[in-house]
Amino acid sequence: MKLSAVDFEGNWRIQREITDMRILESGTLEGEAHFTAKENGLLFHERGMLRFAGGAPVLAERSYQWSFQDDEVFVAYADGTPFHSFARVGAPVATPHLCGEDMYRGIYSFVRFPQWQVTWTVKGPRKNYRSVTQYTPEC
Repeated sequence: MKLSAVDFEGNWRIQREITDMRILESGTLEGEAHFTAKENGLLFHERGMLRFAGGAPVLAERSYQWSFQDDEVFVAYADGTPFHSFARVGAPVATPHLCGEDMYRGIYSFVRFPQWQVTWTVKGPRKNYRSVTQYTPEC
């Protein structure tokens, strides 16, 4: 299945499990994501409550731009700086992204679309965690 921008437009519930090996703690984020159409792609914005054991909940937000070109999706930060890309067909592994000295490696899974998942593994001198985010469409 080759997904298009239209397949993602709208509102999604998100549930994220975070395992931080550096501080030996786990956390969750529950919230919502919105994909809004724009020329050549989508604007993505997520917002949710981030909770780690023993800590107060924190509101977390982030935004990205998704551009669809040929068989690939290019993901950029809100300011347009490139983040990564992934294939729209086959096994969508994100291109690795180096942020400072921390390496981000992602895997997308659309096998149960419209439910889908993104897993990020981040390793480096400042970060060592894994996050798994489930996206479920809001009806």
